[in-house]
Amino acid sequence: MKGFFKPVARCMLFVMLTGMTFLTGLTVLSSQQKTAHAAENFVYRCGTHFCLGDRYFYFAGANTYDVFTYGDGSSSSTPDDIENKYMDKAKIDAHMAALQSDGVSVLRLWMFSHETWHGFEPSKGVYNEAEFALFDYIIQSAKAHNIRLLPTLENYWTAYGGIDTRLQWEGLPTGDANRWMFFNKTKCPGCFTQYKNYVHYVLNRVNHYSGVAYKDEPTIFAWELMNEPRYQNATPNENSTGTTLRAWVDEMASYIKSIDSHHMVGTGIEGHQAKYGFGGDEGNPFVYLQQSPFIDFTSAHPYPTEEWAHLSLDQTKQLIDAWVNDSHNVIGKPFFMGEFNVKGVDRSTWWREIYGELERLDVAGSAFWWYQATNVDSTYGVSKGAPELAVFRQHSANQQAKNVPINATPTPGITPTVSPTITPTPGATCSVRYTIESQWPDGFTGKIKITNNGSSTINGWTLAFSFAAGQKVQQGWSATWSQSGANVTVTNASWNGTIAPSGSVEIGFNGSWKGSNPVPATFTLNGTVCQ
Repeated sequence: MKGFFKPVARCMLFVMLTGMTFLTGLTVLSSQQKTAHAAENFVYRCGTHFCLGDRYFYFAGANTYDVFTYGDGSSSSTPDDIENKYMDKAKIDAHMAALQSDGVSVLRLWMFSHETWHGFEPSKGVYNEAEFALFDYIIQSAKAHNIRLLPTLENYWTAYGGIDTRLQWEGLPTGDANRWMFFNKTKCPGCFTQYKNYVHYVLNRVNHYSGVAYKDEPTIFAWELMNEPRYQNATPNENSTGTTLRAWVDEMASYIKSIDSHHMVGTGIEGHQAKYGFGGDEGNPFVYLQQSPFIDFTSAHPYPTEEWAHLSLDQTKQLIDAWVNDSHNVIGKPFFMGEFNVKGVDRSTWWREIYGELERLDVAGSAFWWYQATNVDSTYGVSKGAPELAVFRQHSANQQAKNVPINATPTPGITPTVSPTITPTPGATCSVRYTIESQWPDGFTGKIKITNNGSSTINGWTLAFSFAAGQKVQQGWSATWSQSGANVTVTNASWNGTIAPSGSVEIGFNGSWKGSNPVPATFTLNGTVCQ
């Protein structure tokens, strides 16, 4: 949503963090017939659905963008002040309880602000410990109420600073006419560095209540790159091609996955495009942008009764149909309607029809805008006890009823599988560990760990292997993937081409299979057979 209701910013004390905490991600391999994701309780993508363990994961969600502002946002001089004044734990818990009672199982919320009041990063490279401590508690409360979180990492719009602030930090102009510069690496290389530094801190942040790094926290449903990014009016053809924004999405989503192998990533786009008759071309084409191999699900934000849109209920359903068709049948990923609402009409009637359409189309999940704790938004805010929440609760129940086992009988090969036993090559300078992390009918997720066993640094690498049963790589990450027949070739990305002695690189992919899914027998690295 472009505009948000928010309190007036106030002064606060913040702590400059001069170092970052790093944790090594743990890989849990189950000895039973269940996936590593099942053992670790992370939601993952399975074809055009979401899955959790060996069951589908359908959900009904909501937005409460401002949970990070619950508390006075100024009392941070002592740990006690942060725990009891800066954050309002009772308000956070009460809101999570309200969400749970109405059937919300995924909550989309902001994890960005450059303001001094409740700012995550109030000045360039300065991360506010008090605010992250508050978010630690949000995670704990969500977990206690069986709610998963979808944090959005930055804002295209000006609320809470957004990318205008990052442009300003780099000495560049701001506003609608200039925001494209943020996504252009030649124009603003510092913007790329800023974003990656923030992401690095977020993913490696260790929750001070649980001791778990955010990148290892199953309560996180997925990460969203930005709220409603676009690359608009920068060049004559970019509005329709989306080339620059796609490059930014590829780089940032792959960067997240290079640190965090557990969580999915989404774009956060609105789905505006002339081809859909909803908005115009804004440099973020729905299909091309979300075909990125590093993106796990698609996104759209319909507000059909806005004056500029002026869609009827039937037109709204047709719009949703078009998005879902492109998501499921062209892109091949789950569709997530990350925001929506209506005004000036009977909301319960519209919600009933919209949710019915999502159910008919087998959509994995959605999140209405927005479930407010206090009545601050009379246009789109939904408060506890609102009549439309009865419609939502029924939709939530319908979604929950579809969370059935993926297969009545566990799929052969679902147990994480390591590289086959092959005759070791004497003096082999490399080894490869191939793991099937998750598997569902016709699809699977694979992870490959390449280790340099030699005494010399590897500068640039190409991995090659062959599938024996017709498997196909559908999309891969952390490398460039290609396949010709049974033969797969994988070349390093720009940031992981160097492997020091005893060092390793992890890459991953989603693939398809039929009948059987055996592990490749032989792997070569730069032409050398690996152990």
